[in-house]
Amino acid sequence: MLKKRDLHESGQLFELLSHPAVFPYVRQKAQSAEEYKFVTKQAIEAEDRGELISRTILDDYGQPIGTINLFDIEDGAGFLGTWIGQPFQGLGYNQKAKQQFLDELFFVHGIQNVFLRIRKVNAKSLRAASKLPYVIDAASTHPQLLKELNKEEDIYALFQIPRDLYYLTQAQQPQETDEQAI
Repeated sequence: MLKKRDLHESGQLFELLSHPAVFPYVRQKAQSAEEYKFVTKQAIEAEDRGELISRTILDDYGQPIGTINLFDIEDGAGFLGTWIGQPFQGLGYNQKAKQQFLDELFFVHGIQNVFLRIRKVNAKSLRAASKLPYVIDAASTHPQLLKELNKEEDIYALFQIPRDLYYLTQAQQPQETDEQAI
């Protein structure tokens, strides 16, 4: 469901990214397929330098449908950014992608905290974050960070996924056996 970013998928992803229901909420914006290919190349290079971690989200048929990223990595923490193409929203891909990505971040890359900066007008993302048992409101735990994010105007809500809370909630989840999967 997740794979490392690849230049050859940038055209398909650009088509999904440019939808009016998606474009305003994407951090790595582009106005053309060529520009998005350049943005993708920059993301791949930034990952090689350890500045971000970026994956392509695939549908059940292996086709690219969005991206999930950890931006601004510093001191074992970073900001999560996810977008999924409009035709694939509401089908459960977001939650599955987040779980796989968080597993990789926490248990492979040693990330300790993942922050979610969500625009207050983005009702879908706010609702999705509130459904996750390992997400906490970071307004009280990181008020200075929230103040910094909203220095121009009050745009963002701030949430946090601490590694330990994520691990605890995952350990409490019933695990699917091979027989249940069949």
